[in-house]
Amino acid sequence: MSTPDDAVLIRQCLEGDSNAFGVLIDRYQKPLYNTALRMTGDSEDARDITQDTFVKAYERLKEYRPEHKFFSWIYRILINDAINHLKQRKQTQGTEVEIVSHGRAPDEEFDANRQSGRIERALRDLSFDQRVVIVLRYFNDMSYQEMSDVLSLPEKTVKSRLYCARQNLATLLTQLGVVVP
Repeated sequence: MSTPDDAVLIRQCLEGDSNAFGVLIDRYQKPLYNTALRMTGDSEDARDITQDTFVKAYERLKEYRPEHKFFSWIYRILINDAINHLKQRKQTQGTEVEIVSHGRAPDEEFDANRQSGRIERALRDLSFDQRVVIVLRYFNDMSYQEMSDVLSLPEKTVKSRLYCARQNLATLLTQLGVVVP
């Protein structure tokens, strides 16, 4: 049995089916958490922001307009929460690098983790506006139109920010010793 699409789940939730929102949480928790983690660089902050996002989405579900995609709407809530969080926090902390074996030798695993840490550091060094477009495009595989919807920006602005972000990210990665193709 396939899971209902977002519109059906939202309608069910608005009709009083609390389990329907649980399905939406299961569907979007991981991508929202990963986005928050890449935006904040801190796993605890990412968990808090993700949880707050779901609470706000649930509380504001009656405000959701079905002509927009649900994921764009909920990502917008997450991005706003991340912006507010980063404004309140004076310094960004390092991302916890989770060491997971991918069948590589220990020295290869070490090099991969070091490389990953450098990439995360370069992401944190970008401005928030640039970081968010990189995360949405390359870590969440969003189209320009989807990014435009999430960020409430014209598509041309999204493309321009992404171009500048890629240029700055390449510079930062080169400075950190990462070979940029």
